[in-house]
Amino acid sequence: MKITFKISQMLFTKIHRDLSRPHEFAAERVGFIACGASAFGTDGLLLLGDTYHPVADQHYVDDPRVGAMMNSDAIRSALEIAYTRNVAMFHVHRHEHYGKPGFSWVDRRESAKFVPDFFKVRPSLPHGVIVLSHDSMAGLCWAGRDKHPVEIQEFVVVGPQVPGLRAIA
Repeated sequence: MKITFKISQMLFTKIHRDLSRPHEFAAERVGFIACGASAFGTDGLLLLGDTYHPVADQHYVDDPRVGAMMNSDAIRSALEIAYTRNVAMFHVHRHEHYGKPGFSWVDRRESAKFVPDFFKVRPSLPHGVIVLSHDSMAGLCWAGRDKHPVEIQEFVVVGPQVPGLRAIA
């Protein structure tokens, strides 16, 4: 299956701007991208980044072993968005370098714990995680609660968003 993630330049810039903000104790910021999802071609999946939802300051856990740790309220808030808006959810954070980023063992371990929870509220949609660098990105997508994550093969950042046009009705 070929997975393509598309996002507008405006939303992409907004995410980078938010992830650049300092936090009182966390070394990095995190958030969630609400996405539309659609099959395309014979074996393709198109993910359309629609809105960004930063994790609230009070939803971080002070854990110096990791760059950022979310509490259960952060997950609950993202689950509520997925449920009420009928969207796929992708956790996002950034590694502070240039070039293609990769997921650390902590990223993989923690995402394997919380991503399957999204299938409790939106079982028919894919969910996953994205890691950015300053000039690239990588992602993992789960197609089902009991499925292994699959690498997102293609990322596309498109020009200015057309006013009034949204990926999700």
